[in-house]
Amino acid sequence: MIKSLFFDIDGTLCSLKTHEIPLSTVEALEAAKAQGVKIFISTGRPIQIINNIGAIEHLVDGYITTNGAYCFVGDKEVCSTPIPTADVLTLTADAIAEGYPCIVAGDRGIAVYGNAREIVDRVFRGELNVSNLDIDRPADEVLAGKVLQVTSFCSPEQEQKLMSRVGGCVSGRWHPAFTDITADGADKGKGLVAMTRHLGLDISETMAFGDGGNDISIIRRAGIGVAMGNGGDDVKAVADYVTTAVDDDGVMNALRHFNVI
Repeated sequence: MIKSLFFDIDGTLCSLKTHEIPLSTVEALEAAKAQGVKIFISTGRPIQIINNIGAIEHLVDGYITTNGAYCFVGDKEVCSTPIPTADVLTLTADAIAEGYPCIVAGDRGIAVYGNAREIVDRVFRGELNVSNLDIDRPADEVLAGKVLQVTSFCSPEQEQKLMSRVGGCVSGRWHPAFTDITADGADKGKGLVAMTRHLGLDISETMAFGDGGNDISIIRRAGIGVAMGNGGDDVKAVADYVTTAVDDDGVMNALRHFNVI
């Protein structure tokens, strides 16, 4: 019996076409909540730019953010796993050397580092509807604190070379333009484990939904892992079930399939 649900946001809860949560998804989550099922967010987004779940925010019991690097319930921190300082220096130096920007997110906020920032604005504001990211904010203050995630706008080839130089990190690409890099001890699957332990939940009674490469770890770890129909083939390959696309009632169809609602 499934008692807790974990949802990626972009491409899973939220349509990448409309930037909204489909009505069928809202109704499905309301029905699950009414039956006592707990609902959690599991996203690569830092908390500062989670700006697209207003329709279901009142239903959420807790958050896995920055791909598991920072998890919390209410005002209670469940886990925080910063990137080692030496690796942060390597990541930011590579951005300068290779001429691409990166987004640094940490306990002192979020900022863009490096040059060629127009791609950040085009992808985050234009494609992901993130309207509250200040791309002109100096990154020094954020870099002076604990850095939880570096979102590097590098190619897959650049990513491969970069990751061979940062032994304390893992990478999760869910968009062709960038990859999210976190400490090796942080991914969504490990965030799931931390949340279930903190709340005394049985991991076998969890269901996780996702569509991108950064969702693979939680889809594998959950009691039931669900890939969205619009997800990548690598995500579908590790899922227990492939539902329809986010715009084709994918969340509701999966919850009905497993008799959660």
